[in-house]
Amino acid sequence: MRKLVLLLLTGILVLVSSCRNDFEFEPSTGGLEFSRDTVYLDTVFTNIGSSTYRLKVYNRSDKDISIPQVRLAKGTASKYRIMVDGMTGDAGAQGKIFSNVELLANDSLFVFIEVTADVASVNPTDFLYTDKIEFTNISGAPQDVDLVTLIQDAYFIYPQRSEVNNEFLYETISLGVNDDNQNVVAVGSNLDEFDPVNGNEFIWNNSKPYVIYGYAFVPNGKTLTVNPGVRVHFHANSGLIIGKNAELKINGAQSTTDALENEVIFEGDRLEPLYADVPGQWGAIINYSTLSTNEINHLTLKNATVGLLIGNLATTTNTTDFPKLTIKNSQIYNSSNLGILGRKSEVTGSNLVINYSGQANFAGTFGGSYNFTHCTFNNTWPSSNQVAVLLTNSFETEDTIYVSDLTQANFNNCIIYGSNQVEMILDKVTQGGAAFNYKFNHCLIKFNNINNQFTNNPLYQFSSDPVRYVNCSIATNSVINKPKFEDVNNNQLWLTEDLNLPFDATATGLFPFDILNRSRTTSTDLGAYQFVP
Repeated sequence: MRKLVLLLLTGILVLVSSCRNDFEFEPSTGGLEFSRDTVYLDTVFTNIGSSTYRLKVYNRSDKDISIPQVRLAKGTASKYRIMVDGMTGDAGAQGKIFSNVELLANDSLFVFIEVTADVASVNPTDFLYTDKIEFTNISGAPQDVDLVTLIQDAYFIYPQRSEVNNEFLYETISLGVNDDNQNVVAVGSNLDEFDPVNGNEFIWNNSKPYVIYGYAFVPNGKTLTVNPGVRVHFHANSGLIIGKNAELKINGAQSTTDALENEVIFEGDRLEPLYADVPGQWGAIINYSTLSTNEINHLTLKNATVGLLIGNLATTTNTTDFPKLTIKNSQIYNSSNLGILGRKSEVTGSNLVINYSGQANFAGTFGGSYNFTHCTFNNTWPSSNQVAVLLTNSFETEDTIYVSDLTQANFNNCIIYGSNQVEMILDKVTQGGAAFNYKFNHCLIKFNNINNQFTNNPLYQFSSDPVRYVNCSIATNSVINKPKFEDVNNNQLWLTEDLNLPFDATATGLFPFDILNRSRTTSTDLGAYQFVP
């Protein structure tokens, strides 16, 4: 028994001794290694916090060390914030200075980095804000890792906020009455002709980008003019709404360099490359305006939920005063739901490219009037349900199906293609004798009638209905009549070889130049892009 107790005591002493050795930290003499020597934080807007970036620090030695300090070189004045292995920092210098940071032998730790800075803090020649993370030691100068980020100034448009009973309330805009005769409001703000900070918010210029929080609203009687080269960034659940008697003029122009200096670009407000092509980052551009002068030219719109929504707020109202929009020389990409949604509206498009939409590139719903010439509707969304084009003359609620005349839906010299077998759906409801008029004139249509499920459907008689289908080329599989696009996954839908398919010369004569201002007069390809050898 005494021997057993002695053995137990000896074992405990050995364990205690071992534990004590594990936690005998020596002051660092340097020699740390880092996952990178410079951390580049992607561009952020002035006074808007960045994403969180990560740095890994390695102790390759066989000794447990204590780093005297991990600190930002600018100290408590730094606009950067760091967290070291879950620690927030010394009292009074949290996020800036960390004392006696322990690091086990052959182990590593994480440093997480964020920044919030304004343009007044940056280098005026390059708009960079910089600092260093210093790792001190007892042998000499600190080791350091550089921090670099570009700070971009912007015009900010956002709803005002007030606090009532310890609860924040945000400014709202009244949009009108819906189908249930209820007033619809949205979090947002009316644009102001005399804003004390932004000046005239009805004229957007390219001196610096615009950042929108909530919905920016163009009220009745006002015109929003967007000039060439403007960049607009929408926060989550944000967008732009054009009132019923307001007007939208997006006046982008042809660019001559890869910088797209004259293109108007609408996208989300996350500027990191990781978010460059992520769908659904913001809401939509909603056009309620019934004016015939609404026009979009040279716009690139990407990463929205719905790119453009054109329709009345009360969709079932019996009105002939439809919302209207003309769009040309424009591109819409990466919409999580729809590229363009027309609801009982009038839309005219030319030299238009839409790709990668969760439901449809273009959906003409609840009737309306639509005319598209030399447009490319290509949908490579990774599902079996998406289509390039959807047409229907109905609108369905929980207990009622409403119908409205599809007065016309004309597609001239267009490409309707994508990754599914069928990329065009026509949904006609005959209730009430509503019209359903459509015509595809010299179009390329992806339509593989597998299992002959559409063979006897009168809406899809490509070869025997010369009124609705005029000299159309049908892609019945992934080889026949396949357009050779540059790279559909990266939204590069220009042709790499001549289609050599029938085209309508009259339609081409109306638009003799393609989206890149290249002539179609010597030869003509379908879609928005003319092939150039």
